[in-house]
Amino acid sequence: MKNLKYILLVSGMVALVSCNEIEDVDPTADEVVVELPELTTGTADFSTYVSLGNSLTAGFTDGALFQASQSFSLPNILSQKFALVGGGDFTQPLTNDNFGGLAAGGDRIQNPRLVFGGSGPVPLESVIGPVTVTTDIVLNNPTGPFNNLGVPGAKSFHLLAPGYGNLANVSLGLANPFFVRMTGSTPDISVIELGAAQSPSFFSLWIGNNDVLGYATTGGDGTNPITPSAGPAGVGFDATYATLIGALTANGAQGVVANIPNVTSIPHFTTVPHNPLDPTNETFGPLIPTLNGIFGQLNQVFAFLQVPERSIVFATDGPSEVIIRDETLPNLSAEIAGVLIASETFPAFVQSFGLPAQAAPLVANLLGVTYGQVREATAEDLFVLPSSSVIGTVNTASVANLVGQGLSQELAGQFSVEGITLPLEDKWVLIPSEQEELATATAAFNATIANVAGGAGLALVDANALLDQLASGGITDGSFTLTSRLVTGGAFSLDGIHPTARGYALLANEFMKAIDDTYGSNFEASGNMLDLGNYPTNYSPMLQ
Repeated sequence: MKNLKYILLVSGMVALVSCNEIEDVDPTADEVVVELPELTTGTADFSTYVSLGNSLTAGFTDGALFQASQSFSLPNILSQKFALVGGGDFTQPLTNDNFGGLAAGGDRIQNPRLVFGGSGPVPLESVIGPVTVTTDIVLNNPTGPFNNLGVPGAKSFHLLAPGYGNLANVSLGLANPFFVRMTGSTPDISVIELGAAQSPSFFSLWIGNNDVLGYATTGGDGTNPITPSAGPAGVGFDATYATLIGALTANGAQGVVANIPNVTSIPHFTTVPHNPLDPTNETFGPLIPTLNGIFGQLNQVFAFLQVPERSIVFATDGPSEVIIRDETLPNLSAEIAGVLIASETFPAFVQSFGLPAQAAPLVANLLGVTYGQVREATAEDLFVLPSSSVIGTVNTASVANLVGQGLSQELAGQFSVEGITLPLEDKWVLIPSEQEELATATAAFNATIANVAGGAGLALVDANALLDQLASGGITDGSFTLTSRLVTGGAFSLDGIHPTARGYALLANEFMKAIDDTYGSNFEASGNMLDLGNYPTNYSPMLQ
């Protein structure tokens, strides 16, 4: 039991080859030449383009920011198209290498990128060995000004915050190390001030994802709350977003904005199944009879308390669900302990673990505390991607606590297996009520984005609808079909949150279409959409 570990299996890359019937072709037939119109800007002015946002603007991929990913950032791709019709230079705060990660005075503060390890995402260093992160926020920040002001990790109100790029504030948790690299000699300047200072003729703004995503990636455990809609600028999303747009359009700048996707549809939340426990696993399978015997005692208590739906049974003929703590359930800790203590057979059950009968009250209370708000997971529960490396492992903190309560090291280990004998904590799972909170907030934020953008005459990209397409069946573009599957889908990188270069290209096409609709440009009609096949879906571990 101590060594039991669940390993997430991701299907390998599959090459899809389409075959067509051979047709007779008349070599003398005239070729049909379609003349496309010349690319025009309509009423848009791309001469000075500035982009603002978070990691989706910065070019984050595979859990990191690195030179190759920045070259395929969404705004950098757009700037190359804008350059065809008068767009100027586009400068990014490039990192120093393709390892990814950040350092501060030689000490690593962000890890290098992920790579494909054969069955799923793994850290770069697990493949090529230790690397030195050379992008250092103390020693070698680049010189601006920068057209790409995408700050990984930024929420909407962070774009208004003074000191968010001040190195002295990083250790206090009040500054963002990625933004420190952009502020130069004005460390207390805000993101929006840096953007407005460049007097953009055209801007893009994609912000708000982290205002809900932070809550989701922490399993809704309350450590990273959803930004409220109401409140003054710098606090509430509605006023903050209106202030950002007001600052960017104050001098007549045009622009394009995007709304917030339903984050629970991304691979970070859809890859780990709710029932990963396989009876054919040579470590887990033989323990199922013992586990069912132990939980059989608890299931009798659940039946007596008239909550049989909380029963825990591991299947021998198919995959089993993990057990989770659900804070919305009535806490039956005291009731469970009381029923067990009153049971005449419980002391004998306690003795079967090598404990004295006198330990029955202690064990009853421990079981009550552990399983008072527990149930088996269902298909409606969503598990964060990092849970795949946690399920089935022994929680050392739990072991230490149980040993401190008087259990042996071995017994404490047996009752501390994540998702099997120890319920998964809130941070690893999004239960339906938490998903509903996210959906409500996302809908409210998107309504604000649409209203503010419409009032300012800006182009609007429906990123939410785009993600729904990726999640529901995929998007076919030319010879490629992109889906939201991790690794094999092509749209999302190995962190399960950020796009691949191909995914960013797909987004860039949607941005250009929205610009066409609003400003009368003709990127699409003139044949200037991006060929997704020119953009990679993964990077070699050897890329340095």
